[in-house]
Amino acid sequence: MTIASAALLLFLILDPLGNIPVFLSILRNLSPKRQRIVLARELLIALGVLMVFLWVGKHALEVMHLRQESVSIAGGIVLFLIGLRMIFPPPEGLMGELPGGEPFIVPLAVPLVAGPSGMAAVMLMGTREPDRLWEWSLALLVAWGATAAILFCAPYLYRLLGARALTAVERLMGMLLVAISVQMLLDGLASYLGGLPPV
Repeated sequence: MTIASAALLLFLILDPLGNIPVFLSILRNLSPKRQRIVLARELLIALGVLMVFLWVGKHALEVMHLRQESVSIAGGIVLFLIGLRMIFPPPEGLMGELPGGEPFIVPLAVPLVAGPSGMAAVMLMGTREPDRLWEWSLALLVAWGATAAILFCAPYLYRLLGARALTAVERLMGMLLVAISVQMLLDGLASYLGGLPPV
């Protein structure tokens, strides 16, 4: 796998276009300046998490006695709850009461940008070809940079589409997010059950 193909793969996994409605929903009560600050912070945290998983992810999971399936199932549960709240938003907003009125780490950095699939992908790259870690790091930086550029353009889409269209897109993406989260749960369970010894 070349650096370019690895970067394209990671870009598709990070799914910035699919994340736009969620980011807009969570950040829309903040001022434009604060939105950019929070977005930059969350993207940098996501990059840090993915880099850690690329370089030491497998060893970290072994130390904590966690399996990759656990990460997938946990991420699926979080995304499922977020998806439900996008379809049926509570009066206090998508994420409920947030400290300072803004998200921190969950759910924007993890699991929306640095999700279980992204963590698994970089872990797999680092495990299969550990001698190319610097190349994989470059591929991750390229994919992350493209993701960041798209997400920073998200507020302009809000002004272009308007509140009514954004609400409709938010409900639709909530339904898709529920479907994706269920698939993540099923994949994690299937992988776990497949690894059990036969009875």
